[in-house]
Parts: sequence; structure tokens; C-alpha cells
Amino acid sequence: MGAIYVMWLRELKRYFRSKAQIIVSLGQPTLYLLALGFGFGPVFAKAGAGNYIQFIAPGVIGMTVLFSSIFSGMAMLWDRQFGFLKETLVAPVPRILIIFGRTLGGATVASLQGLLMLIVCLIAGFRPVQPGGAGHNWLALPLAGIFIGMIALVFAGLGASIGSAIKDMQGFQMLMNFLVMPLFFLSGALFPLKNLGRILTWITHADPLAYGIDGLRGVLIGNWQFNFTWQFNFMLDLCLLGALAAIFLITSAWLFSRIEV
Repeated sequence: MGAIYVMWLRELKRYFRSKAQIIVSLGQPTLYLLALGFGFGPVFAKAGAGNYIQFIAPGVIGMTVLFSSIFSGMAMLWDRQFGFLKETLVAPVPRILIIFGRTLGGATVASLQGLLMLIVCLIAGFRPVQPGGAGHNWLALPLAGIFIGMIALVFAGLGASIGSAIKDMQGFQMLMNFLVMPLFFLSGALFPLKNLGRILTWITHADPLAYGIDGLRGVLIGNWQFNFTWQFNFMLDLCLLGALAAIFLITSAWLFSRIEV
């Protein structure tokens, strides 16, 4: 457990020492929140869908967590390039502990970024509400923190898997551009997933981030999109995210164990 703690603490120290990273990583989600939230707000309200800031805020929080967590795998490539990865691989500890520590550290950093983005959303006018819009529901914030952590763990595991499998920075960046933006745009972060075509509905249901956004939006404003046969799908979203996190963690551990020194 000591190895897990050391690798986890290293990721946190690297994050807190880079003040510019903390600020810059919030820039793009804040732009989406303000430009789209206030820009499309009148159109969204005219369509009878309510306040667009309320709708898009959980989406940009999920976006922040997605980008921060999945790009944590890029740090592994930097460590490979500068020799730190080789030092950790020859350490007398199981590799599975090393990758778990790195992944948990990346997930923790992404969760902190998501919580900071939640604060930005509150400043911009977002308010968690009870189902049906009957008053504010500040007790929903801890539940939102659970989904933020689960999204971070899922995509930190995915980023660690990709970082363990790819050896060059260019290949990682190309794959991330090919993967991250579709994950985001098909998650329902910016538009409702109801009444879509059959093919697009299947694609959005296969997007892991969609269940994280659904959970966030459900607990914060009571708007669940993936109801299936359940009236509320808190457990469905949470169980799916938990299963995906386990799969990606196991995959990253297996791929990391195959890295040659």
C-alpha cells in the first residue's frame, strides 16, 4: 500500500505545484458554459426546455473531469521519455501497485478539477434543484461528488490503459483527439438524448461518459435521461460506472505489467 500512496501523492504534488495548469484546464469548460449557456439560453427556453445553464452545467463538469482524467495517461509517456518510468518499473514492488497509485492520483486530480468547475457553475448562476423544480437542493452536491469521482476513475483507468499501450507522444495525441471529442459530444453534455434517431441512440447509449453525465444531471436537477424500466436510475448509472472502472483498472494493470524495461 505504500507504493500506491507514494504514486498517488506524486500526482497530487505535481498538480498543486502547477498553478497555471489548474487555471488553464478550467478555461475551455468555462467558455462552453458561458458562451453556449448564455448564447443558446433564449433558444432553449423558447423551445420550452427551461434554463440552459441548468442543463449544460452538469455537462461541462463532466467535460472537465473527462479531459483531466484521460489526459493523465500522457504523464506516463513523459515519464517514459525522461526515464522515471524505468526507475519505477525496476523498483522492488508489484507493478499493479504502481499503476493503481498513478491511476488513483490521476482520478483524484480530475475530481478536484470537477469540483472547481462545480464552483464556477455556481458562480455563473447554476443551482441544484429538487425534482420538479421545487426549491434548491444543496444536499445533492455530495451525491454529485460521487459521480464526479466515478467519472474520474473510469477515464483515468482508460487513460492509463492507453498510456501503457502506446509508446510515442504523437500516437497518444492522435488517439485522444479521435476518442475524447466523440465521447464528449455524444454524452448528452450539450443536448438532450431523448427523441434521437435509432442509430444515434444506440451510439449514445454505448458512451461511458453519457452515464456519468446522466448521473450528475439527475442528482443535481432531477433530469434523468436513461430511465429504461426504472423511475430513477441512480443505481443503474453508478453500477455501470463502477463496472467500467473495474474493467479499465484491470486492463491498465495488465498492459502496464507487459511494459518492457
